[in-house]
Amino acid sequence: MRFRIVPMVMVVLLIILQYQLWSGRGSIPDVARQRDQLDAAMAANAKAAAANERLASEVRDLQEGLEMVEERARTELGMVKPNEVFVQSAK
Repeated sequence: MRFRIVPMVMVVLLIILQYQLWSGRGSIPDVARQRDQLDAAMAANAKAAAANERLASEVRDLQEGLEMVEERARTELGMVKPNEVFVQSAK
């Protein structure tokens, strides 16, 4: 009788371990889903870091020189220098 109980206990433990491996927290599908979320978050962070670097560069240009200010004034506000003729064309 004792020899039959040990294999049965082993089979039950194996079934429990397999259940934990394939379902629930920390399971293989859960880990794959979390990796996908991590990859998406890292891609979003890289995109945001690139945008931040671009904005920081633009701020440095605005602080250090007047060329950027002049370019902004010309493109966004339509300002012209004295003795210049402003010609606007429709695209």
